[in-house]
Parts: sequence; structure tokens; C-alpha cells
Amino acid sequence: MADLDDIRDGDNFGLNSPPDTSKYYLKGINSTDWGIKNRMARIFNRNSGRTVMLAFDHGFLMGPTSGLERIDLNIAPLAEYADCLMGCRGSIRANIPPENTKPICLRTDTGTTILTEMNHNVLLAEEEAIRLNPAAMAAMISVGDAATEATTIANFSRLVDIGNKYSIPVMGVTAVGKDMARDSRYFSLAARVCAENGASIVKTYYTEGFENVVACTPVPVVIAGGKKLPEIEALELAYNAIQCGAAGVDMGRNVFQSEAPLAMIQAVAGVVHDNLKPAEALEIFEEGKNKS
Repeated sequence: MADLDDIRDGDNFGLNSPPDTSKYYLKGINSTDWGIKNRMARIFNRNSGRTVMLAFDHGFLMGPTSGLERIDLNIAPLAEYADCLMGCRGSIRANIPPENTKPICLRTDTGTTILTEMNHNVLLAEEEAIRLNPAAMAAMISVGDAATEATTIANFSRLVDIGNKYSIPVMGVTAVGKDMARDSRYFSLAARVCAENGASIVKTYYTEGFENVVACTPVPVVIAGGKKLPEIEALELAYNAIQCGAAGVDMGRNVFQSEAPLAMIQAVAGVVHDNLKPAEALEIFEEGKNKS
């Protein structure tokens, strides 16, 4: 057992020593089997090594929040411009055409809503998750919440067992613990816990010092978009994360709550895949908004 009175913060992240990706283009995935590599290659662009994931799983917590009132009208038309779609089983079945060929990251934990205590989640049944033919499965861990930390990490570990059984990557989604500072120390801890428990992808939040979060996490890290920001600020968020080594974004509200969602997802893709600066990507957004 770790000696709890002598926990020392990491201070040597080897920022000048990039991970070896000579055998497979995504870090930390080379020792996995063919199925996981193949599914990861569907999610992450082979040329850039990055992904633009479109998250619309908010409904299981928030209901028909702004921009998700009609997923068939607001999300399905954006699928062509995303690398991967992240949603819940009900919305996927009801609103995403089965002829869609974009990979699906299935939200596989469910539980409470914003009206009650959060994070008391359970996993979907194994066979139900497999029926959706996901390219990846996602579940949340609540590091720092004494009431739910152990159960959410146990849920996640169980999901990794299922994923390894069927060669399906698992994405760990880091919730923000009530008693934890929203800083790189916390997100490094939470992201590393996901990876240590078998995550192939980690979704977390951008913060100052994010290069350390990426460096200490031995698998690809994507950032959550979080609450709706002005378009230029959302593009700056994506740009800063990419500069720190993030492998992409998993954005929801900053896309589907934009005044021009189609233009916004294309602008985000410009930052992620084409290394555009925020001002350059904003030009794509403005041009697309004016056409719509």
C-alpha cells in the first residue's frame, strides 16, 4: 500500500522526449491486439494522428438541453464532418442512420441526472453495448468524490475487461471531483488513473500546465469542450490543447450550441487536423456561417 504521508508531486515529465510511435502511430497502443488498433485507426486520423469527436451524450444527464432538442435535426447532419460520434444508446438508435459509417463511441455508464446527486452510475449490460457495434466505449470516473470514486473506478475497470474481451477501446472520462482543485495536478491524477486501469483514450479538461497531463498519460488524451464559449475562445481552447500534445477534442456544446454548428465543427477540424491558428479557423467559421 502506498505510504500516504509521503506523496510527492511529479516534476520530471520528459517533455523533450516524445513517446515512441514508430511501430504504431498512436502512443501506448502498440502492444494491444489488432482489433483495438483497427478501431483506434477509425477514430484517429492517420495523417494527423488526431480526432474530432462530436459528443451528444449530454441528454442522459441534462435532458433536451439547448442544441439537443432534436438530435435527428441538430446532430445527424454534422456526422459527416466529425471523426467519431459519442452518444448514448437511445439517441444513437433513434437518430443516427444505421448507414452512418462514422465510428461510434458509446456512452456505457448511466445513473443520476442534474436534479440529484451526480455520478452514482452503473454500466450497461455487456451484450447491449456490443449490439451497438461501437468503435469505442466510454465511462466516467469520479476521482476525488468520496461517495462515488470507488464505484466509478470499479465500473470503469469492468468496462475495460469487457473491451479487452472484444478488442474494443475504452475511453475514460474524468469527472471533476468536488474537493479537487481544477488544475494540472488533479487532471494528471485523474487521467493517469484512467490509463492505469486500462483506458485506450482519456477525455479530460484543458488547464494550465496541460503538457504535463498529456506527458504523464501513456495513451492519447482528448479534451472536453465544456460549457459554451464564444467561437474564438473555443478555437483557442482547441489550439492550446493541441499545442500541448492533445490528440484531439471531444466537443459538444461548443459545436451544437454554436449559431452555426456546421461551420464550427469544420473550423475545429481545421485546428485539430490542419494546425490552423484560431484566427485562421475563425475565418472558416465566419465564411460557413455566412453561407448557411
